[in-house]
Amino acid sequence: MFDLELTDEQKLVRETVASFARNEIRPAARDCDESGSIPPSLIDRGFDLGLIHSALPEQHGDYGEVRSAVTGALVTEELAWGDAAIAMHLLAPRLVAYPVLDGGTDIQRDEILPRFTERFHAATAAVVEPRLDFDGARFATTARRENGSYVIDGHKCFVPLAEDSDLLLVVAQAENGPAAFLVERGAASLEVHAREKNMGFKPLATNEISLDAVRIPAAARLGGESGFDVGRMIDLGRVGIASLAVGLARGAFEFARDYAKERTAFGAPIAQKQAIAFLLARMAIEIDASRLLTWEAAAKLDRGEDATREAYLAKRYAARAALQIADDAVQVLGGHGYIRDFPVELWFRNARGFAAFDGMTIV
Repeated sequence: MFDLELTDEQKLVRETVASFARNEIRPAARDCDESGSIPPSLIDRGFDLGLIHSALPEQHGDYGEVRSAVTGALVTEELAWGDAAIAMHLLAPRLVAYPVLDGGTDIQRDEILPRFTERFHAATAAVVEPRLDFDGARFATTARRENGSYVIDGHKCFVPLAEDSDLLLVVAQAENGPAAFLVERGAASLEVHAREKNMGFKPLATNEISLDAVRIPAAARLGGESGFDVGRMIDLGRVGIASLAVGLARGAFEFARDYAKERTAFGAPIAQKQAIAFLLARMAIEIDASRLLTWEAAAKLDRGEDATREAYLAKRYAARAALQIADDAVQVLGGHGYIRDFPVELWFRNARGFAAFDGMTIV
């Protein structure tokens, strides 16, 4: 069991982020989708909320607040209500900062965490692989030990902010299972390919990368010789993706609900028509179900328990629900749902990506 009552601090955090999403992100979402970029001023304002550095230790110049996966899920949902692509961009530095915080050596923490304290600092993780049988528990990308170094070979895709990041956290199959490695952007034989042309998430730059016998020091293995719990990182990432899906789905539902209340046909709002009313009710139920699964997984992670099953179910369920809800929102708007004057077509395109995403955000 887990407590569904939020603390006063969590309520304040959610309210603050929701205000930012409502006043800053949502109004900019369409222009960002059209241009395929995010204004630096919006990124700076997002950083000022403490989305990354609030959880970093005080010795690195920040607040040292207690990190919570549940709080992270709340924040991610609210940002995604504004726009999921902008949310993923703003949260991308967590992909390096949080794993280093959770499992890095003292030297790795001292060297890397200060990068994230004064301004938005692009960093990313390379997890997903471009193959049909991709498995988050076993990777085709390999890391072998050789003469005091690690040599990494493989390919990754859907790597957010790869071109702008000076540090990548690469997940690869090592001798004893999955491991994570800190790879500097300028490493020899690391190639960042052209920006991927995705159907949705257009403001978020993602790239495929190739690692052709990339040699890094043994000290670059996250956690040192004792290693790092990659499975927990994947679980935290799946909770993050589920939270994004819940936020997008909620935004689509609320827009469709409000439209249905205002749009009249045959002398009455279409929300009063049984078919529309039942459709909206089903959308609301699916959002609540997705959120509860997400919070359950997050709560188990906060307690230090194994949440692999819960995180996987939350991600799968929320991804499916978001796509269905976005499609339903298009249906509620009828012909208006298909044109770009309304945001539901954008949400539908974005929702289609959740099923393929893994390791692109973290709570």
